[in-house]
Amino acid sequence: MSSHAPIPDARDPDPALLAGGSPLPDLRAPFRERQPRPRPGTTWLPEDPAAVEDAPLRVRVSRWMQRLHDTLTEFFEDRDGGGRFQEDAWLRPGGGGGVSRVLTDGHTFEKAGVNRFAGGGAIPSEVAARLGARDLPDGPVEFYATGVSIVCHPRSPMIPIVHMNVRYFELTAEDGSRVDYWFGGGLDLTPTHPFPEDAVHFHRTLKRICDRHHPEFYPRGKSWCDRYFVNTHRDNEMRGIGGIFFDNLRGGGDEELSTEALFAFVRDVGLAMRPAYGPLVERHRDDEWGTRERDFQLYRRGRYVEFNLVHDRGTRFGLQTNARIESVLMSLPPLARWGYCVDFDEGTWEHRAQEMLMPADWADGVPAHLLPPTR
Repeated sequence: MSSHAPIPDARDPDPALLAGGSPLPDLRAPFRERQPRPRPGTTWLPEDPAAVEDAPLRVRVSRWMQRLHDTLTEFFEDRDGGGRFQEDAWLRPGGGGGVSRVLTDGHTFEKAGVNRFAGGGAIPSEVAARLGARDLPDGPVEFYATGVSIVCHPRSPMIPIVHMNVRYFELTAEDGSRVDYWFGGGLDLTPTHPFPEDAVHFHRTLKRICDRHHPEFYPRGKSWCDRYFVNTHRDNEMRGIGGIFFDNLRGGGDEELSTEALFAFVRDVGLAMRPAYGPLVERHRDDEWGTRERDFQLYRRGRYVEFNLVHDRGTRFGLQTNARIESVLMSLPPLARWGYCVDFDEGTWEHRAQEMLMPADWADGVPAHLLPPTR
């Protein structure tokens, strides 16, 4: 007998999430609806030819990341309902730079960051090896990286924290020849109030997206995410309820998928924010909350900060490669709290929220032990 309580139609989101609203949009709907407001130095075309035009992979990925940056900026501004992003363009010593957009003190989001980076420079071979590089030459290597990274800390404790990243990494030898390359990324959720049905919707959406490309992408990505976002110094407590995480995906070597097939998968992950997270914002936007809910939100944010500063590979890479520190630390919340030996009584909703941090097969439904009511 399954240990999970069934939820109608395992292939679709929980209908309760959509009560009173419209159906979830198709994954590529942002490209078929209204165009985002133009921003300096950017262009926008509904069919987004940047991903398929006749140009080197590095160029096509970079142009697509630029458009994704605009799409997700528009998404969060729309969901906030009043806030606007502050934009800062910056240069990295040694080559490249980025554009950081941060929304603070919004109506819905206390802080949301949407960052884009493109560029590179010299990189020590030992650093490249730690990142997963293969077949490195004896001489020096140059790296090129581009990607979009998002972290959103909602104002309401009833709306979960969300993080997303998609990236492309390339290494070249002294003569300019490509030595290695790979894609990476992921999308994960950190609840600050226990709504197990949110986790079910989030994971089912990601599974549906992954299954379009390869049947092993979701189970592998979920397992990697469950292992990666862990505060090992806190008795292996997970940062949230997971999602998917992947890295070092190379064409031809990953289940015989081509580079173009992997690029298509990364594009779908980049666009997954709208169907995976958007309904959760709408569902909980007007939920009531008070001091007790806020205190627990700040407690969970503290654990979020600990992971990002102690364990996160992206933070370490940014610090090792002279990236702009304000952008590297964009993921940190504006407020957090650390208590001493904090514990929660069994039967309380805080204890239930902590129970949700244990790995679970969320795509199968709400685990039975999370069904009893709390106080």
